[in-house]
Amino acid sequence: MTQLNFADIHYFSVLNQNILLDVNSGSVHLIDECTMSALDALKMAEGDFERAAKLLNTEENEALVQLKELVKEGLLFTPDETGGFYQPPATTVKSLCLNISHDCNLACGYCFAAEGSFGGQRLNMPLETAKKAIDYLLANTKRTFCEVDFFGGEPLLNISVVQATVEYARAKAADVGKTIKFTLTTNAVGLTPKIEKWLDEAAVSVILSHDGRQKIHDTMRYFPNGRGSYDVVSANIGRYVVNHPDGDFYIRGTYTNKNLDFVADVEHWLQKGWRRLSMEPVVEKEAAYRIKEEDLPKIKDSYNKLARLYDAKRKEGQPFEFFHFNIDLQHGPCLLKRLTGCGAGHEYLVVTPEGDLYPCHQFVGREAWRLGNLATGIERPHLVEELKTAHVYNKPVCKKCWARFYCSGGCQANAQLFNNNLLEPYEIGCKISRLRLEYAIWVAVVPLA
Repeated sequence: MTQLNFADIHYFSVLNQNILLDVNSGSVHLIDECTMSALDALKMAEGDFERAAKLLNTEENEALVQLKELVKEGLLFTPDETGGFYQPPATTVKSLCLNISHDCNLACGYCFAAEGSFGGQRLNMPLETAKKAIDYLLANTKRTFCEVDFFGGEPLLNISVVQATVEYARAKAADVGKTIKFTLTTNAVGLTPKIEKWLDEAAVSVILSHDGRQKIHDTMRYFPNGRGSYDVVSANIGRYVVNHPDGDFYIRGTYTNKNLDFVADVEHWLQKGWRRLSMEPVVEKEAAYRIKEEDLPKIKDSYNKLARLYDAKRKEGQPFEFFHFNIDLQHGPCLLKRLTGCGAGHEYLVVTPEGDLYPCHQFVGREAWRLGNLATGIERPHLVEELKTAHVYNKPVCKKCWARFYCSGGCQANAQLFNNNLLEPYEIGCKISRLRLEYAIWVAVVPLA
């Protein structure tokens, strides 16, 4: 029997259920305590079944025999189909993020975009620049289906250009036999019934920013004069949800160390009748509200409670969506997505109001990572290559991590921010990803238990 690599399996316990994940195949097994003990012994014995057997009692040895059979049948410790080698395909852009406005009507305390300006001038993207961005996408993609995200700052401050860009893009894409899907992220301050109606009719997906309980929301999401935005934003989002129940939207929050009990914020949303939800950890290097190592137990407790809540609500016939619990154990993403993630810098680019190109919205303002301009194209191809080759197999930590095909190596911008090295992921981000992945797997398999 070949040498067993324990980076190719992961076994863990969540909410009284023992789970075994075969990393390369993605198969999941529900296992008992004897099997857990057998796996522990096998790991201590460095994959030697005979040595492991000497550490176990009779019942545990029966479980060990079953594990050995699974290995023989190719159902456990399955080999990586790529052999651990991956050559990225030729670069083709599949999506653009248009920073349609480098301005904002809020002054959120944790904003990585410096209140919308990204450290530069406050300005909106001209329509001509947006049109050139669409032309660039269509000229540089081999894909039939593409995506365009409207971001900022606050995109609704430049809604007329958003609307004109969608109209232009749809016509141009149709001319060359392509389809473009649109998404817009907004703080909802300027979300009016008229804009809502247009978003729905134009089939634009919407991400609505809200942080949950009023005290939590207003702590970070406030107007330039310091007044909290909860009342205004909640009213607008509430109206949107009621008027467009079948709309394509998510409500997205950010938790900091001020609301490590963020499950209470999810409950607050549910009380409002909002059921398509996402809650993300803040990414901050130095601020007092940053997530620290000592916060992880409380974060785990919140994901624990959230998984229980999620399961209880679906059993009551009142299910809700939580973005990070949406994993597909049957098929999952394609190999390219599993190894490279969002494709920042080679499949995905951000365009600023001036027409500059960056790998993603979090890189904007980091001049060393400006890739080029719509007028000149990519001026720093070596950076594109560096981003493209910063995939799972080239990251030493990721090669040993069971979550590598789910997080795809983590966020490139965060790796660069914290470690100045694309091949060294942001460690706390990794730990949070592994935490919530365990609960996501539990959520996926618990109906089978």
